Amino acid sequence: MADPLGQIITLMRPRAVFSKGITGAGSWAVRYAAFGHPGFCAMTLGTCRLAVEGEAPVVLAEGDFVLLPATPAFSLSSLDAAPLRRVDPAQTPLAGAVVRHGRQEGPPDVSQFGGYFTFESPDAALLVALLPRVIHLQGVPRLAQLVRLVGDEAARGDVGGDLILARLIEILLIEALRAVPRKAAQAGLLSGLADARVASALRLMHGDVERAWTVSALARAVGMSRSAFFERFSRTVGVTPMAYLLTWRMAVAKSLLRGGRLTLDEVAGRIGYGSASTFSTAFSRHVGVPPGRFMRMAAEAVTG
Repeated sequence: MADPLGQIITLMRPRAVFSKGITGAGSWAVRYAAFGHPGFCAMTLGTCRLAVEGEAPVVLAEGDFVLLPATPAFSLSSLDAAPLRRVDPAQTPLAGAVVRHGRQEGPPDVSQFGGYFTFESPDAALLVALLPRVIHLQGVPRLAQLVRLVGDEAARGDVGGDLILARLIEILLIEALRAVPRKAAQAGLLSGLADARVASALRLMHGDVERAWTVSALARAVGMSRSAFFERFSRTVGVTPMAYLLTWRMAVAKSLLRGGRLTLDEVAGRIGYGSASTFSTAFSRHVGVPPGRFMRMAAEAVTG
């Protein structure tokens, strides 16, 4: 059976970019500008307050893990009030460095390890749009261990490190997302996978993307009426079944086109279109450029 979560993460091609230690002592507060790249951290000592723009503040404690899929503007501070210092996340220390907030002398009260990564695929919005803005997990020691492994591997800079980091980040993402309490998940992929009927439909679409799916066919396959399935899927995932299927098909098409080894007819057939012309029309409308031009642009980006 297809695993939609794993397939999407693999297609997005996450890559580790930066990791560091962050410590604090006494009273301190920092404000980070919006960054866009997915950010993560694991608390290893003490407590602090995280306030993400547009979300209720949360207190982070030792053992907690946080994932910000798009890293909007946020503040990090001690529990005691302190003047806010603004930080540009683009101006960060070298990888492996430890950032110290508040009192510089003596042992830290707070310690965390984290960083950010990027998605090599330009379709990152497909994943990010289907995830909560803030993922705060407690009592999942495997995540802290994975974050530490990412940091250790990034600091080594050894042969094969890029490949190992890519796999570790994929594992970290999957572990974090499947640890999210399903009942607490907002509309999106996680919420859809928590619903047995909707999850079955998602797996069908991902497992047989070539099939000419309709709302009625998916509804019959999961044992629901068309209207009940349409409403349930749309409410749970946040988009209609056909909108989700189209977005997924186009993401798969982009991946196949970037590979440069298939003809347009072959790509069309693999994602459920009967002809290259029908596929080209749908692709151009969805992506903004014809598939042939997209393929040439992708090849130029690799060689240039």
